[in-house]
Formats: sequence, structure tokens, C-alpha cells
Amino acid sequence: MNFSDIAERSIQLRKAYHRLERQYHESEWTVEEDALAFLTDAGLVGRLTMSQQKRWPISGGSETNLEHKIGECMWWLIVLAERMDIDSGEALEKFLAKTEAKLKE
Repeated sequence: MNFSDIAERSIQLRKAYHRLERQYHESEWTVEEDALAFLTDAGLVGRLTMSQQKRWPISGGSETNLEHKIGECMWWLIVLAERMDIDSGEALEKFLAKTEAKLKE
């Protein structure tokens, strides 16, 4: 699967969540609420990483939860980029190229 396919699936999944938000709360989450949800999940990646590295006690399934949360954070970043009219694939490519060039200096 290529990145474009992943981005499109991510966008479609977010649209499904928007339908649920309208159904249960009569409005979709804002970009700011999506960003806060991402930050919450990113924080959980940190805590689950500490658990996986035996530096923080969490009972049951931290490895599975860590993998899920890392995937979810990647999904949130794609969703946030799309909602702010940023091509996530292009943003990643630009970051990689710029960083690689800096490291070659």
C-alpha cells in the first residue's frame, strides 16, 4: 500500500467519525479539537513507551496498545494536515529532503 492510499483511507475514516459526531453531538469536531485529540494520543504513546521499556507500570497489553496508538497518531497527523490544506505526503517529503541536506553539510 502506498502513502496516497493510506492518506485517502485516513480521510474517509475521519469522515465516518464526523458522521458520528454530528449524530451524537450535533456538530463535527473542530480542527483544534482534532489537534487536542492527537496530543492526547501522543502523550499516551509516551506513557506506553515508558511501560514497554519497563520504566512505568501499566498492566496488560501495553505492546498492543502502543502499536495502536502509534498508528492512531500517524492517522491524526494525516487528518490534521488534510483539514488544514497541507499535503501530508508532500510535507513529509519536504521534511526528509531538508533534514537529509542539513545532515550532509
